[in-house]
Amino acid sequence: TIYVVDKPGAAQSSFRIGGVGVARNTQDYFPLTVMNTVLGGSFTSRLNQNLRETKAYTYGANSGFGMRRAPGPFTASAEVVAAKTDSALIEFMKELRAIRDTVPHDELEKTKRYLQLQLPGSFETTGGIAGQLAQLVRYDIPLGFYNGYTEGVAAVTQAEVQRVARQ
Repeated sequence: TIYVVDKPGAAQSSFRIGGVGVARNTQDYFPLTVMNTVLGGSFTSRLNQNLRETKAYTYGANSGFGMRRAPGPFTASAEVVAAKTDSALIEFMKELRAIRDTVPHDELEKTKRYLQLQLPGSFETTGGIAGQLAQLVRYDIPLGFYNGYTEGVAAVTQAEVQRVARQ
């Protein structure tokens, strides 16, 4: 379903593309996290590189899973130059389709390193530590989850990324 709200004279358009995602305690947490980071979960993601760096349609494009106890939303979004709304939407859909293809080995490895190196920053403050631990309790995740985080990310394969992207 597509909803269009026309506002004549608007300087930009706002995209929200999505659907039902997954619950936080999914067995596919690591493959989904890697896949989303490639797609739109980091500054160097495909969506941002295409729409911001290559096409200059936006200051930023991203995607993410709102993981909760029950399946939450998956959204991909951006604010784009109004005159390029149609072109930007075509590029969005192109990237959403392309993530279902194999992610090249070098892109996969770069993404996994990025995720592994981001983890310590989540524990820099007492608030950060509390927030990470609260998620474990809230979503019924084993307390040792972070002990195996870097290994969980490292174990993600191209086939797993492709599988979860297609699902």
